[in-house]
Amino acid sequence: MHSKLNTFLLSCLLAILVTGCATTNKDPLEGINRGVYKFNDVADRAVIKPVATAYKSVAPTFIRKGFNNFFNNLRSITTVLNDLLQFKFAHAFTDAGRFVINSTFGLAGFIDVASMGNIPNHKEDFGQTLAYWGVGNGAYLVLPFLGPSTLRDATGLAVDFFTTDPITYTHNIGEVRLSNQLRIAQFIDIRTELLDAGDLVDNASLDPYSFLRDAYLQRRASLIADGVAIDKPADDGFELADEDK
Repeated sequence: MHSKLNTFLLSCLLAILVTGCATTNKDPLEGINRGVYKFNDVADRAVIKPVATAYKSVAPTFIRKGFNNFFNNLRSITTVLNDLLQFKFAHAFTDAGRFVINSTFGLAGFIDVASMGNIPNHKEDFGQTLAYWGVGNGAYLVLPFLGPSTLRDATGLAVDFFTTDPITYTHNIGEVRLSNQLRIAQFIDIRTELLDAGDLVDNASLDPYSFLRDAYLQRRASLIADGVAIDKPADDGFELADEDK
């Protein structure tokens, strides 16, 4: 517990330090990032994508949809806490209601009953909460296996992982095997959902790395603004280089 608390505090400290970062390039770690991107691409093409493709080919649609609903329902816990931290109390009430409805009437979340009732589905994480508190993106990062992120979002990911991720709870109570199985299944579910998007990235640009980076940053800006159209990129503590303007 003590080590987890230290990790949490260090993550928050890192997020605070992000606000002091400034450079003339939104991707100051591009050399390192491209190396990690290449590693991820090789691992994905060799192992991860074939596994996801096989899963999509073999598993019936209702099975895949059920597991996708299940993991989305688990993530509702993270959303509710971050709704509260951003003072979005109406959203917190709605998202908590979604979790209760889907966890009960939806058979542990395998059936998305809440969506059938047109209950809105919000997505919040601690990276978005830090943005709400005024923390800038910081440098763009490519994380091993996890892909695009930023200093702020990587910090938020760590905080969510240790505080509100139910799969982490199963590990903490000694159910290590169950935790590992759930984590692998979650990873395959996420990759399966991105199969079509991955093909789009490969075909859309001569430089998939830059395409993915810009798409990620734009998507995060939209999430932080709750989908409201923005006229300029969200403040990330960085000034874009001339060629990126």
